[in-house]
Amino acid sequence: MFGLALRTLRFRAGGFAAAFLSMFLGASILMTFGSMYDTAVLGGASGTGRETMITMASVVGGWGLLLVVFAVASTLTLSVRQRAEEIALLKSVGATPGQLRRMIVGEAAVLAVAAVACAIAPAALAGRGLLELLISTGQVNADVSYVFGPLAVPMGLIITFAAATGAALLAVRRAARMRVTESIADAATDLGRMSKKRIAGAALFLLLGLDLAIVTATAMRNEGSGAMSTAGQASIYAAIGMALLGPIMIRRVVAVLAGTVERVGGVTGYLAVCNLRQRTGQLGGALTPIVLFTAIATGTLYMQSTENAALEAAGLAKTVEEKNIETLNLVVIGMIVVFAAIMLVNTLLAATTYRGREFGQQRLAGSTRRQVLGMVALEGAVLTVTGVLMGTVASLFTILPYASVRLGSALPDGSPAVYAGVTALAVALTLGTAVGAARRAVRTPAVAAVTV
Repeated sequence: MFGLALRTLRFRAGGFAAAFLSMFLGASILMTFGSMYDTAVLGGASGTGRETMITMASVVGGWGLLLVVFAVASTLTLSVRQRAEEIALLKSVGATPGQLRRMIVGEAAVLAVAAVACAIAPAALAGRGLLELLISTGQVNADVSYVFGPLAVPMGLIITFAAATGAALLAVRRAARMRVTESIADAATDLGRMSKKRIAGAALFLLLGLDLAIVTATAMRNEGSGAMSTAGQASIYAAIGMALLGPIMIRRVVAVLAGTVERVGGVTGYLAVCNLRQRTGQLGGALTPIVLFTAIATGTLYMQSTENAALEAAGLAKTVEEKNIETLNLVVIGMIVVFAAIMLVNTLLAATTYRGREFGQQRLAGSTRRQVLGMVALEGAVLTVTGVLMGTVASLFTILPYASVRLGSALPDGSPAVYAGVTALAVALTLGTAVGAARRAVRTPAVAAVTV
C-alpha cells in the first residue's frame, strides 16, 4: 500500500496542498524557535540573554507545538473526509481497513518529510531575524553567534512526522471501520458527528483553561506580571477546547440564525442553511483557526494592555524582565496571527475548492453564479460569527482574571478598537478567502465541473 500512497500523492497533489502547508508552517515555527535554544547553548550567550532565548524557545516553541499538532490534525481530517468516495471505492474492490490505514499514514509520512525539508531554509532565516530583533532591543548581546541545526532540525522532523502520522491514523480510523454502504452515505453528507473521545478532549481542555484562570485570580494575585505565565495559557487551552466543539457550536448557531439567514437571503439563504447543516464536519475544521486567532490575539493583546496600565498607575518603569515579557507576548501574537491567518486561508481554500462539483450541480439545477457566491458568503458569515463568538469566550479566560489581579477590576484596560481590529481581520480573511475560492470555482462551466 505504500506504493499506492506514492501514486495517490502524485495524482492528487492539489488535494494534499492544505495538509502539506500546515506541516510546512508547523515545521518552520518549531525549527525557528528551536534555533533559539541552539543559539543560547552553543552561540556563546550568557546571563539574561541566554535565559531570554531559552524561555522563548520553551514557551513559544511549546505552544507552537500544541498549535501545530492541532492544525495538522485538522487539515488531515478534512482531507480524509473529502476522500470518502475514494475510500468507499477502494473498499468495494477489496481493500482492507489495515491497507487503507497504511496508505493514508504512508501519504502523511511522505508529506511530513517533504514539508520539513522545504521548511529548513525559511526557518533558518526566520531564526536569524528573531535573534537580530532580540539584539536590537538590547535583550541579547551583540556578540552572540547564531546557531541552527543541532536541536532545531531533529525537533522539527520528529514532531512534524509524529504529528502527521498520528493525525492521519486518527483521521482514517473511523473511515476504515465503516462498511462500504456507510462510506458511500458518509460521502454524501458530513454531519460532523462527534465521538465521545472528542467531547471528552474538549471538556478536558476547557477545564484546564478554567483551572488556570482560577489559579491566576487566586494563587497568582500577588505575583505581579508573573501572573501572565498562567493567564496567557488559559485562553489557549480554552480555545482548543472550544475548537474541538466546533461541529456542535455550528449546529447551535445555525439553529438560532437559520430564520434570519433565510429571510435575508431568500433562496440563497435557504441553500446556505442546508449546506451548513449538512457539512458541519468540514466547516468544523475551518472554524478552528478562527477560534484560535480570535481567542489568543484578543486575550494576549488585552493582557499586555492591562499590564501596561498597571505599571503606569503604579508609576513604575518597565524592567528588563518586563520588556522581555512584552517582546515575548508580541512574538506570540505575531506567530499566532500569521499561523492562524494562513491556516484559515489554507483550510477554507481546500474546503471551498473541493466543492467545484457541488457548485456545478447547483447551477445545472437552476442556481445562478451569483446565487452560488451569495450562498458561500452567507455560509462564511455564519462561520465567522460562530468562530469569533467562541474565540471571544475563550479569551475571557485570560482577560478577566488578569484584570482582576493587576487592576482590581473585571474590566481590562485597552481600546475597543483592538477587539474590533481582530474581529475585522477574521471577517476579511474568512469571507475574502471563501468567496474568492468560490468565484474561481464557478468560472468552470457547470457541465465540466460535474464531470471532474
